[in-house]
This record gives sequence, C-alpha cells and structure tokens, in this order.
Amino acid sequence: MAGRDTVQEIKEKLSILDVVQPYVKLVRAGKNWKGLSPFTKEKTPSFFVSPERGTYYCFSSGQGGDIFTFIEKMEGVDFKGALKILAEKAGVEIRYERTGQDRSRTERLREALARAEHFFVSSLDPQGSAFAYAKKRGLTEETIESWRLGYAPDAWRTLLEHLQALGFSFAELGAVGLIKEAEGKTGTWYDRFRNRLMFPLRDTAGRTVGFTGRALSDDAQAKYLNSPETELFKKSEVIFGMDRAKDAIRTRGFALLVEGQMDVLHCHQAGFTNAIALSGTALTPQHLALIKRYADNLMLVLDSDRAGLAATARSAMLALRAGMRVKAVLLPEGKDPADILTTSPHDFTEGVSRAQTVIEFFLATLSTQEKDPHRLILVAEKTVLPLLAAIPSPLEREHFVSIVARTLALSESAVRESLAQKRDLEREVLLEESGEENTSSPPMQSPVLRSVRARRAEELAALAASYPTSALAQRIKSEYAQIVGSPLPEPSERTVFEVELARDKEPSDSEVSDLLRSFERAFLDEQYQEALQDLRRAEAAQDAKAEARATTRCDSLKKRIAALDAPPGTK
Repeated sequence: MAGRDTVQEIKEKLSILDVVQPYVKLVRAGKNWKGLSPFTKEKTPSFFVSPERGTYYCFSSGQGGDIFTFIEKMEGVDFKGALKILAEKAGVEIRYERTGQDRSRTERLREALARAEHFFVSSLDPQGSAFAYAKKRGLTEETIESWRLGYAPDAWRTLLEHLQALGFSFAELGAVGLIKEAEGKTGTWYDRFRNRLMFPLRDTAGRTVGFTGRALSDDAQAKYLNSPETELFKKSEVIFGMDRAKDAIRTRGFALLVEGQMDVLHCHQAGFTNAIALSGTALTPQHLALIKRYADNLMLVLDSDRAGLAATARSAMLALRAGMRVKAVLLPEGKDPADILTTSPHDFTEGVSRAQTVIEFFLATLSTQEKDPHRLILVAEKTVLPLLAAIPSPLEREHFVSIVARTLALSESAVRESLAQKRDLEREVLLEESGEENTSSPPMQSPVLRSVRARRAEELAALAASYPTSALAQRIKSEYAQIVGSPLPEPSERTVFEVELARDKEPSDSEVSDLLRSFERAFLDEQYQEALQDLRRAEAAQDAKAEARATTRCDSLKKRIAALDAPPGTK
C-alpha cells in the first residue's frame, strides 16, 4: 500500500485542473470552473471544479470528490490504479509500505496469466474446431481477434510445459488457477483447461485475471469452466466486459447485464457496447458498487425460464437495495441474447427499447403466467412486493403502489398494508444479515424541524468550507460549537458548490448572523421536543427524579428560545 506521503506529494504537484481538463473542456465560473459532465450526456454544464479545494462535483450524476476519485470514475480503476496513473502524471515515485518481494510475486502472477492468454490466442487455428465453433455461434473474425479469444489444446500438459519453459513454477501456475494437482498424486500437475474456447477475464484496468473456457466436446463435465478464486481473480468483484463497457455505460447512463460471455460479445458486436456479464457467480454488492461507478441504472436481460426469472428477481432486489433504478427485458422462452442477435437483431433492439421497470416487468410476466386472479395475487405478493419494499425512495414506492393495485384490481390501501409487512420483514432480514440489533424507534423530533436544522447546519458548514481562511469561517465554527457543543461537521461537496453558485461574493456579517440565528432556533426547537418526550416518559413511569430533570431542561430551553425570539435591544 502506498504511504500517505506519496498521496500528499501527488496532490501538491497536480492541481485538479491539471487532472480534469484533459477529459473536460472547462470555462471559468466565478471562483470555480464549469463544463459538460463527463459522466452523462447533457447540453447545459452541470460539472463544477474548485481549484481552491481541489474538488469537483457533477450535479447531473450526483457525484464528486478529489483527483483520485475523478480518475477512479473516468478510468474505471480502484484507488491503487488511480494512484499509479496520477503518480506517473506527477512524476512521483510510489513508495509502497509492502515489501518488494510481495510486488515481485504479484507481477510474476500477472505475467503468467498474460503468457497463458498469448498461448491460447496463438493456439486458435482458423481451421480448427474452436474457431469453427465461434463462427458457428455468429461471432465475426474481428470480434474473435478484438476480444482475444483463444483455444486450450486437447492435451493434459501443453500449457504447463510451455509456461515451465518460460521459467514459471508449479506454485505460480497453481496460484493463478492455470493448472491442477491430480487427486491422490502429490506433485503431479496438469492443465485445468483442455479442448475449450477460451475467454480472457479482465479487471476494469484491462488486466487479465482469469479465464472462462467453453467446452468443445459433448462429454465435458462442465459446459463452461471458470478459473478458481485466486488472489487476482475474485468472482464477486470481476465483471466480464467491464473494461470495454465502462465508457458506454457512463455515456448511455445504464449497464446492460446479460447472462454470459457469448451474450456480451454478440451485444458489443451489434452495437450494445454497454453490455456486461458475470463469471461463475450471482450478482453481489461488490459487483453493484463497481457498476455504480459509471451509472445508477441497470437493465437485466437474463433467461426467461424459471431459473432466469428467479435470477432476475434476486439481482433486482440487490440493485434496488443499492439505490439503483432497475429495468428488465423479457426474452422469448428458450432464447438468449446471442441467439436473438444472431437470427433477428432487430427483435433484440425492440426488446431493449420496450424494457419495463422491474416492478412492471414482473407484473406483466406473472399476469401472463397466472390466469387465476387469486393465484396471481398470491404470486405477486411473494415476488413483486419484496421488490417494491426494497426501493429506498418513498416517492418511488408510492408511484408503484398504484400500479400494483391497478394491475391486481386491489385497493391501494391493501397494497400499502401488505407492503408495510414486507418492509418490516425486509428490515429484520437486513439487520440479521448485518448482525445489528433492531433498536429503531419513532423519531422524537418533527421531520420539518429536523430538516430545517440539518439544512442550516449544512449551509453554515458549506460557507466555512468555501471561505476557509476568512474571519467568517472562524466565526461560524466558533458560534456553531457554542450552540451545539460539538465541532462544525464537514459539508458535502454538492452543498459547497451550491452555496458558491448561489453567491458571487462572501456573505455579510448580518447575513451570517441571520443564518446562525435560524440554525440556533431550529436546534433549540429539536432539543425542546426531545425534552418534552423525556418529560412524558418520566410522568408515565412515575419517575420523580427523571421528571424533575426533564422539567428543568424544558424550562431552560424555553428561556433560551424566548431570549432568541426577543426583539433586538430587549431582555
């Protein structure tokens, strides 16, 4: 891991303008700079950069950060990848805390995978069975070459002997899953992949981390064989095609998740370059976190059989919980995207254009499958309501309540009642999964008062961050601490930029006084409501001491509120 000094040195040598301007055309906007968002398609600039703070914020996609965050988003890499890119740009040597031996081992493992990929590609004979299979499945020669498909020969030790001749050990080749040790024969190793069409699996930086092999003979134990989990290949984190699809996902605003590698290649071949797939595992929160680097919208194009619908429901549930908007495409039964794009690409395009929100997708699908109204209600309650309960936004949930009620010929109140039960169950499941106790209780403050206090606090914090060295910032921090008894919190980048866009100059003392007074009034109102709740509980429990403490606190807060509301010059 890189040391903190390396990160700071990079920030000192590179301004955020140095990093952003190669990607975004910026023009000055007051103390900041603005340009068209690199994350979404837009005509009006909503992307702002602050050279003073070294931060950016994109209002159209709701994301912001520093130079490292920006490179992570634009290049689709993790922090280590961004660190390497920025260190090279700044001319800074990365000083790692780990040993050189560790680095050397990782580089050796990556080199072994790269050499294996080259071996597979060079073994793909245009006259051979693997190439013929790829062509039969509708792949063009350009796609085969571009995606570097290869062939694992039908022999036990061909790859092993080739890589051994290049100096790689059994331990290194086993560590990246290229070879296996024979059961009951310690020290006897053989190739994991044999007689298969090979698909390289890459991380977002385009580095090969593993392989998927499609069997070319009917007697193979597994039609598709994936590399095992290794220190370089984590199935729950790697998405097939993401290194190529990330830019299209960002610009089109959604990711197209299909079933397998062949589907991805056909999608890209047909122009759907935002298509991705998983490799030997179900969708995970780590996959979703990676997708959300580029877009908050997910379109599911999975098989339409019972297993495919179950996978769609599970994937949709996870994505909805993650705050994503999810659509789904219904495919003809028994057909996958590769089949449709090979025989009738227009039908696939039409299907994508008619994609429905996942709630409407399942309502339509279940309505077709279940003709009996009572059975339809039972199945929808089991399948659709959990998806509805997983939507974080109350407004979005309410929108779909009316759609569910209309489709099932029920009252909206009945749907809401059932939904409330599902949400309670959902909450219990999430708490159980996280290992937390359910200690939730109704909020004691008015949501309106809470939001006013939070809003004013955020604005104060944003003003202080916007003018960090000014007397105004010191005053805000000091008086906030006096009112609340704790330091001023860090504001969000969005709020800081909003405040700066709303003001073309530093606010006057009187403006700051009004804002501080408004915040203090909202804060005291919250405290008073809490004290009243404490008093009521003490009275109900007949706890004289607690009642006395709560009464004293209520009286003290009423005096502070009265003093704050008193006209200037009065006591």
